[in-house]
Amino acid sequence: MSELVERLEAAGIPIDDLTKSAMIDIDPGHFTDHDLEGFWHDRPIPFLFTSFGATRTISAPHMIATLLHHLEINKGQDIMLIGSKGGYLAAIIDRMLGEEGTVTILEPHEEVRLHTEDRLASHLCSGTIRVLRPNDVGEIEHLSGGFERVLITGSVREIPNPIEDLVIDGGFVLGPFGGPVHQRLLKREKQGGDWFDTDLGGVVFGPMDVGESETSPLDPISLANHIEDAFDLVGGMIEIEESTCARVRNLILALREMPPDLPYIDEESSEEEVMEHPVVDLLMSEIEWLGPLWPLFSEFLSIDLASPGSPEETSDFAGGHEDLIP
Repeated sequence: MSELVERLEAAGIPIDDLTKSAMIDIDPGHFTDHDLEGFWHDRPIPFLFTSFGATRTISAPHMIATLLHHLEINKGQDIMLIGSKGGYLAAIIDRMLGEEGTVTILEPHEEVRLHTEDRLASHLCSGTIRVLRPNDVGEIEHLSGGFERVLITGSVREIPNPIEDLVIDGGFVLGPFGGPVHQRLLKREKQGGDWFDTDLGGVVFGPMDVGESETSPLDPISLANHIEDAFDLVGGMIEIEESTCARVRNLILALREMPPDLPYIDEESSEEEVMEHPVVDLLMSEIEWLGPLWPLFSEFLSIDLASPGSPEETSDFAGGHEDLIP
């Protein structure tokens, strides 16, 4: 780990002494049973495959260091994590906070929560780490007078309710805000009754809601969100005719208005089942104008993950929706 941290520093990733010490001290292998080779090359690695096929990852080390830098951690603080990368990120923050600090993890997904509880149970904590479910918010309010920092570790469109009320005045929420393809890493600071955003750059994280990763590839809501996000990116870079823009918006609306009880499609579905699916039928009906655009959308749905801490000369590789700094 010391060598990896040195490579991150050489690549310009900001890492102070407190962060460096904690990252070196905490073994990522304690929080995953999967191969760590990718991690040592500054890439995300899985810590859990859910029963519905979603992959949950420990972030690439450069992103871990970046999040810790922007959290502005001081000894003894109370920090909330919404998701904790299988407990790994919580363990690092706990080490940085010391014995007077408190880390409260709010974990929405039961399988991930059980994994996190299991790994942290055998981890020697410096202070206090507690793992709670979303419906334990009442207990959170009882246990804490509020949080100076809240870190959201998966993509969201807004601060989840009722997290806003748990942030003390002068505190902030840090997280990736946006759609499924692209987000902005924002620091949203609470001052009085108002929130003020600091944009820290573009990132791509997997969804905070694991259920979004477990949907059918032809789930109309998920597909609509992806098309909308990719369309926003493309539209910001090239000029698209207004008539085409209107067609894309109508397609997105049509997808979102589809009934919720559509047939489920997976890798075991037959070609006939796929071709007869209502979503495929809708897409094929729009193929005349959508066909030329689809390769462009696909290009933006495939992300190159940056790995500044990799020892290899060529550190980028094609990937999906994992977290990164582009």
